[in-house]
Amino acid sequence: MKKIMLFIAGVALLASCKTNQLYLNVVEPAPVTIPRDVKNAGIINRYLPTDESKVIDAIDRTLSLEGKNLDKDGAAESISGLKEELSANERFAEVKVIDDIKFKTPKLAVFPAPLTWEIVDMICREQSVDALFALEKYDTDTHIDYSTSKREVKTPLGNIPAIEHHANMQTVVKTGWRIYYPAGKAILDEYIYNESINFSGSGINPLVAAAALIGRKDAVNQVSNKAGRGYAIRILPYQIRVTRDYFVKGTGNFKVAKRRAQMGKWNEAAELWEKETGNGKGKIAGRACYNMAIINEINGDLDAALKWAQKSYEDYNNKLALHYTRILENRKYKNEVLNQQ
Repeated sequence: MKKIMLFIAGVALLASCKTNQLYLNVVEPAPVTIPRDVKNAGIINRYLPTDESKVIDAIDRTLSLEGKNLDKDGAAESISGLKEELSANERFAEVKVIDDIKFKTPKLAVFPAPLTWEIVDMICREQSVDALFALEKYDTDTHIDYSTSKREVKTPLGNIPAIEHHANMQTVVKTGWRIYYPAGKAILDEYIYNESINFSGSGINPLVAAAALIGRKDAVNQVSNKAGRGYAIRILPYQIRVTRDYFVKGTGNFKVAKRRAQMGKWNEAAELWEKETGNGKGKIAGRACYNMAIINEINGDLDAALKWAQKSYEDYNNKLALHYTRILENRKYKNEVLNQQ
């Protein structure tokens, strides 16, 4: 696991002033777990409409002002973005786009039914891939608002009243994805991603106002590529920043340890906390045990951290330690998931 980076919140104090707060960067498992036996990945495109829906598709293109091949090219960009991102991931030995199979999607506006496992098995066997990433849905919806307003235009003869034309257009790119894992007969993920693009223009006549809308197709392709890359990231672990509280008051050792911790000398602070774990006062010993759990989490030893947190609560009834044990148990579970990714 990557080394945990530690940040000190020098002025972050609880209202009780008995604790300080620190920040940790911890690694979270990816939203989607790909089994370890998946070495080669295939990508397929199922977005094309069936013959029975071609009339509906043509109407949709007219009503939504879609350009020629806008969806076709956009879907291809989504596939391209996905392949580029997956290929850059050392997780896979090979990533290939399977474009010699023409799929047909029965309906445009809904997530299509999954492929049968017979079809998935056949594709994976013939293409020598272990899993299929499928673009199951791709569509764009475009809406234009047109308006005018009065303004004054400067001329050599002075300001004269004029009408300014405004054109605003929003295009929504909609993609839907699945991952098929034939060996386990499992769909590992289903995910829908929508991204909006807004364009606007204004001018003294409608043509000038609409000029800003001309680059729409390039922008749609860029967002479509981004959607493919964004989906690929769902199989990657990621970092989040979390907070932890630790005790800074109770004895002289706690006060000195606080200053050492503020200087980043956490292991030296822990030497003082450890001395207080045998303190005759249960409250002090409980705080020291709790802080020992903190330093072990900082150093990446979750098992030791959990034992210290449990001791703090079970032996000394430290309420903060009870909550902390739940956090550590959850981290241990997520680490098990991480080890499978």
